[in-house]
Amino acid sequence: MQTLATQVLEQAAGLPEGAPLIAKELLHLGNRAAVDQVLSRLVQRGKLLRAGRGIYVLPVESRFGSRAPSTVKMVEGLARQRGETIVPHGASAANTLGLTTQVPTRSVYLTSGPSRRLKLGAQTVELRHAPTWQLIFPGRAAGDVVRALAWLGPDKAGAALRALRAKLPPAEMKKVASARARLPTWMAQELSALLAHA
Repeated sequence: MQTLATQVLEQAAGLPEGAPLIAKELLHLGNRAAVDQVLSRLVQRGKLLRAGRGIYVLPVESRFGSRAPSTVKMVEGLARQRGETIVPHGASAANTLGLTTQVPTRSVYLTSGPSRRLKLGAQTVELRHAPTWQLIFPGRAAGDVVRALAWLGPDKAGAALRALRAKLPPAEMKKVASARARLPTWMAQELSALLAHA
């Protein structure tokens, strides 16, 4: 018969890279105290990384040794598992869209779930609860536009929108404009002004 530790590691190995292993999802293998004890031992032995309370990930093994999985893959896996919407922070979105050359030094994401911090090896990933309007269009340039504008603020929004109109496909800008009723008044006004001059 397999040990509980072996069963936990097999379960972790069956997940895609960065997919979180949640302690509560292992209760079919044993009672909570036994599962927690095994997870703790596996972390001490370097077989698992503890990302947060009850959340673990399997390190990625390569010829250079083991490393933490990619932050993006961990966040995507957590979003799928928890049913949350998790998107890059506005500073990251602004950088992706070329509105700023500043590269965010910390990994910050906006989430529909509770605010919390996760550890991935030496890196801390911050998840900040955000209003619904900042989480629209996940995985699309239109969503990045909304988050970038929220981060830039009302004073820089007009210039940013004019720059983006020249860069992005018209369909993405139309998608952003279609959400005006859900956006803050200042952002809706800037989008309306942009459409009026189009």
